[in-house]
Amino acid sequence: MIHLLQTVEIPSDSLTILPKVGELTKDIAEGNVHWEQVVTQLISWSMEAGKHILIALVVYLIGHYLIKLLNYLLARFLERRKVEISVQTFVRSFVSIVLQVLLIISVVGALGVNTTSFAALLASFGVAIGMALSGNLQNFAGGIILLFLKPYKVGDWVEAQGTAGTVQAIQIFHTILLTADGKLIFVPNGAMSSGTITNYTLTDTRRTDWVISIEYGEDVAKARKVVLEILKADKRVKEDPAPVVLLSELNNSSVDMTIRCWTANEDYWDVLFEVREKIYNAFNAAGISFPFPQVTVHQAKA
Repeated sequence: MIHLLQTVEIPSDSLTILPKVGELTKDIAEGNVHWEQVVTQLISWSMEAGKHILIALVVYLIGHYLIKLLNYLLARFLERRKVEISVQTFVRSFVSIVLQVLLIISVVGALGVNTTSFAALLASFGVAIGMALSGNLQNFAGGIILLFLKPYKVGDWVEAQGTAGTVQAIQIFHTILLTADGKLIFVPNGAMSSGTITNYTLTDTRRTDWVISIEYGEDVAKARKVVLEILKADKRVKEDPAPVVLLSELNNSSVDMTIRCWTANEDYWDVLFEVREKIYNAFNAAGISFPFPQVTVHQAKA
């Protein structure tokens, strides 16, 4: 990129203007030069500085265009190679940052700064920034680990670091999740690579669980029969493993029944909400009562 942008020769002594200004000021104070010479010299320096600024502007415009072009070509190349979306977003983000840094070096070089010294300064500055931002370096390494181990990819529904959502992109430092209520969550890659990740998309089937409570005195067998008939009539509920209805808890005011069945992953949420509503309506139709908190008070006789 630097060779492409720096095809114009740039004088190595272009940053000697400030010392010359100091010498000229001294000569003016001592009366060694005339004002005509001063004006001529200032015009000469202004033209020289303007030339370098113009060259730097041209380098920036050309570099900006080349970066957009290279990013476009890279995106097309990765798409034609059918590279995973997660890898595409990571590589494109990384390449874009590298090209922007090279463009900055090229513009500074066009202004007349010795790019070798500037690169050394930038490297030293980068080391200092890297030490200060060690967490971001950890996130960068975490992003690479995620791309190689692939615990998830773009489009998967995952739960990690106290949040859940669809993976939108895996960038250099963050993984972007889109939650069910439309919020974008940026989770650091370092935390994602070292923490627990639950990926709900990797398996074809998923178990759906409900806990339904009935009043004490109600017929548990009758309630179980009603629930199993609902599940058997729903084509989305798999027959193997077979659905089960178990009496799981005898609470203070209720008899709790745990219901479990298996569905296709894409049907999970629909089955979860729709079957719960069907159970509620079926229990009301069958005369099976739902409990409510009760407190028995015994009054002592005087």
